[in-house]
Amino acid sequence: MVIDTTLLSNLTSVSVLAFVLGGIAFKLKADLRIPEQAYQVISMTLLLGIGLKGGLALSRSEISSIFKPGLLTLALGCLIPLLAFSFLKFLPKLNNTDRGAIAAHYGSTSLVTFTSALVFLDSAGISYESYTNALLVIMEIPGILIGILLASGAKQAFQNRELLREVLLGKTVLLMLGGLLIGLVSGETGIAKVAPLFVDLQPGILALFLLNLGYLAISRISDLRIVGAKLAVFAIAFPLLAGAIGALSGTLFGFSVGGSSALAVLCSSASYIAAPAAVNIALPKASASLSLVSSLGITFPFNLTLGIPIYIGMSQMFSIWI
Repeated sequence: MVIDTTLLSNLTSVSVLAFVLGGIAFKLKADLRIPEQAYQVISMTLLLGIGLKGGLALSRSEISSIFKPGLLTLALGCLIPLLAFSFLKFLPKLNNTDRGAIAAHYGSTSLVTFTSALVFLDSAGISYESYTNALLVIMEIPGILIGILLASGAKQAFQNRELLREVLLGKTVLLMLGGLLIGLVSGETGIAKVAPLFVDLQPGILALFLLNLGYLAISRISDLRIVGAKLAVFAIAFPLLAGAIGALSGTLFGFSVGGSSALAVLCSSASYIAAPAAVNIALPKASASLSLVSSLGITFPFNLTLGIPIYIGMSQMFSIWI
């Protein structure tokens, strides 16, 4: 079966194995964590690289071609946190503040999961639409805002200037949007000069990032007793549901298999970079452990190892059925 081959290829990829190595290092008490300053440089390189590639892709095509896919992505970015908040009501021990905080994490996106998916699609020879990178930027903001609005109310959230600045002008959004514009303006000639760093070295940089995340994710596994079994089930079941919605929506809107797969990954992923910073400002009483253990400790490893092949398989099946 295609999904079996895809799963095996993903599990044996350098990115996934680097993540596993980080987890093993934690268990062996060998500190392979990347120094904070280097970690920031690596994350900024990935963020700007995603933006540059998205801008370059847009420069090659009609801007109007992203209008409908952009609207679909925006709608999904609003729908996912609403669904997450609703499903979290089945966990009676959670209050609205924590539900909203978790919904914000799942409404937002994971840059590393998305980048890993694109690297895997490229290595597998599965093509996707040129505007795919731009969809990440579109989905990043509404998910965080809606999760926070559900927890604190619209009036309070929009009166919080520090929050709005973090969500709209935070490092994640600013680097991706800035990169998008730079790539769009510079085009092929300009990007060719920086491609060795932001394009050619991206798989290697991603492997280093995942080595660090593997260490951090496994270090939080022991906190599962804090989140409880029901939230752990949510952290796997909800991404599968959101991924299916993304794959089906992409197929219905005429995306290729690769494009639908990328959209499914965006819908299913959970943020552990942009969302925590915004939630910490807007919802200081929310439990950071609940959101981070769920998104980074459970959902991220699941998506990285098993989720990506499953979402590709979903997209392949929907493309045959529809």
